[in-house]
Amino acid sequence: MALDQLTVRHWGNACYEEVWHAMQDFTNQRGPETQDELWLVEHPPVFTQGQAGKPEHILNLGDIPLVNSDRGGQVTYHGPGQLIVYLLLDVRRKKLGVRHLVTSMEVAIVELLSEYNIRAYAKADAPGVYISDELGIEHKIASLGLRVRRGCSFHGLALNVNMDLAPFLRINPCGYAGLPMIMTAPLGGPQTIDEAQSQLIPKLAEQLGYPHLYHTTEKLIL
Repeated sequence: MALDQLTVRHWGNACYEEVWHAMQDFTNQRGPETQDELWLVEHPPVFTQGQAGKPEHILNLGDIPLVNSDRGGQVTYHGPGQLIVYLLLDVRRKKLGVRHLVTSMEVAIVELLSEYNIRAYAKADAPGVYISDELGIEHKIASLGLRVRRGCSFHGLALNVNMDLAPFLRINPCGYAGLPMIMTAPLGGPQTIDEAQSQLIPKLAEQLGYPHLYHTTEKLIL
């Protein structure tokens, strides 16, 4: 088996808890020869709270469920029209640190947006990808959250493509009160999930050092 090949698993629209528990099982059961994977997903509306999440950042859940997750970071929102990419990597075998993973995700997203003449940037003190409008007001377009266990990573990134941003007003996104969110579609960037992922995944694979990709829609049976 070629360990420089990355399996890209297309889940489609799937429940957050189903995919989260599948990530845990995959990580628990993988061995030294298990191939690394990226999982591409869209989730039905859900708020997720990170391990160190503070309850005061949850303002009004309304009719959207909250899941207490084992990823890093504070509370965020997932919903249709948002591209989720989960990184299931043996970071010990690949000799990748968490900082390298974060930077790789940020650089791949910034490079994607630059191809649409959208100037985006990362911040050393607040993981994610940001855009400043003509008034200099900063908006967040992508959020990151990871977990590393047994030398292997799971969870990953969420890129806002073409979605309802209103649920973000019910929380302090990523723990920042009043942080405005933005998405690619109205900026002239990717209009659909398919468009975004077809361009983002090769860039992310390159940043992570995987020259070969294998795409599949097969669901895992763990």
